[in-house]
Order: sequence, then C-alpha cells, then structure tokens
Amino acid sequence: MDTTDPLAANIPAPTAARPLLGLTILAVEDSRFACEAMRLLCLRSGARIRRANCMRSARRHFRVYRPTIVVVDLGLPDGNGTDLIAELNSAMPRVEGILAISGDGHLKDAALAAGADAFLEKPIASLGLFQETILGMLPMERRPKGLRQIDEMAIAPDRLAYRDDMAHIADVLDDHHSEQTLDYVAQFLGGVARLANDTALAEAAGALAAKRASGETAASETARIAGLIQHRLAEKVAI
Repeated sequence: MDTTDPLAANIPAPTAARPLLGLTILAVEDSRFACEAMRLLCLRSGARIRRANCMRSARRHFRVYRPTIVVVDLGLPDGNGTDLIAELNSAMPRVEGILAISGDGHLKDAALAAGADAFLEKPIASLGLFQETILGMLPMERRPKGLRQIDEMAIAPDRLAYRDDMAHIADVLDDHHSEQTLDYVAQFLGGVARLANDTALAEAAGALAAKRASGETAASETARIAGLIQHRLAEKVAI
C-alpha cells in the first residue's frame, strides 16, 4: 500500500495563517452539511480534505493512500465509527492523528477507549478550536513555529448541503423504521440541526434519542421529525 498522499509531491511547511498546511485530512462523515463545514475549516487552515461517507468507502481510501489525519463520525450508516477507529489505531503504520466527532458527547469515552487521539462534539463551527485540536495531535516539528493568534471565526456551510441531508433522512425514514434506523436518524440529525441552528429539528432529534434510550416507543417523535423534514424540503433555498 502507498502510505503517502499521491497528490503531495512536496510537503509545505505550516504557517501562522495556515497552520495545517501540508496535511491531508480524510473526513469519514455521512452528512454533506457537516462535511461542507469541515471542508471550509480545512480550506481556511491550509489542509487538503477528502471525504468518505461510510466505513466501506473509508476502507477503500486506505487501500490507496494514508492521510495525515482521519476525522471519524461515530454514527455512520454502515456501522459504529468506534470500530473504524480501533482498526486505524492498530494499523501499521498508524496515521498521525485520529479525531472522533459526534453530536452525542456521551460517546467521548468510548471513542478514546477505541484509540482516538481526541474528541470533538458536533457541531464544529469554530476555526480556532478545529485547528488547535488537530495541531494537538501532531509532533512539534509538524506545527507552525512561533506565536500564532487563535482565529475565533465561525464558519457557515452552504444551505444546499443541509437540504441534501434532509433528503437523505427522508429516504432513510421511507425505507424502514427499525430500531437501528431511528437511532441513526436521531444521532445524524442531532449534530446537523445544531450546526444549522435549526432549533426545532434539534429538539425533535433530542426527543427521539431520549425515547430510544428509555426503551419507549417513539411513533409520535418519528412522525414529528418526518413532518419537519418534509417542511424543510418544501422550502426554497436561495442560490
């Protein structure tokens, strides 16, 4: 296996303005809206980004090249992100950093136990927090030299990507309402809705998650989410 990014003929040195210059980040994230936020964070930090929307796609990436950092969402459509983290942690050679992300902060301990170097709770909108977390996983020689001002800029992803996420969840709910499906819907929407400042949908996702955690039926919560999703799909998005 080629352990380098084929696009990186020469690795440029990071700078104060672009502290992640020279890094390649693979985002294993099924939300297009969250991945658009990650793309903006990487773009403004100097890092390259690639995306895998599921564990299967991520494993295909690893057969071709080894990124510097892997960002793994814990709620993926084809499995638990902690399983992928455990694989990455035991691989030789190991990637330089594994960052676990989730809209559920209670999953932090499980992610770190699986081998993640750091954990961030979604939504991740702060450029400074993202940069400091990534840099904290790198050896000193891979970090920019000298003093650096922390950038407190908040990023704003394209709303069209949010609509794509709504269409994705509408399709998931149309297919079937198994217990695993509802857990996935609640986790997916929890982080995405907060990133979009969609309070009503975030609260509905939280209510669904609470019902699932208590073992109660969640028919009314599921119906409410389905209605909110359809309402958002009906809205026109300015281009």
